[in-house]
Amino acid sequence: MGGGFRDREKGFESKFAHDEEMRFKIMNRRNKLLGLWVAGENGKSGAEAETYAKSVVAADFEEAGDNDVFRKVRADLDAAKYSDIAIRTKMDELLGVAADQVEKDAK
Repeated sequence: MGGGFRDREKGFESKFAHDEEMRFKIMNRRNKLLGLWVAGENGKSGAEAETYAKSVVAADFEEAGDNDVFRKVRADLDAAKYSDIAIRTKMDELLGVAADQVEKDAK
């Protein structure tokens, strides 16, 4: 009787770990896509865009949630051209794109 419970517990732990890993990959991908978008909006391409995208990914490790990433890109985009709502909308849009890409890569 106890073995079944332990097996279910291990199964839940395994699923939780997998879900957290997928969430981490999706958020990193979203942040990279966001960084590439901001770089493009600021006229950067190639290696310079990749370097900027890496800085956006790194910004996400400053605190929990999206606010650290938002502050990073908000500071780097022209406030007259890009509203806070437009940036948040782009972040949400790219989260969906990132989820699709990561799920496709996992198959």
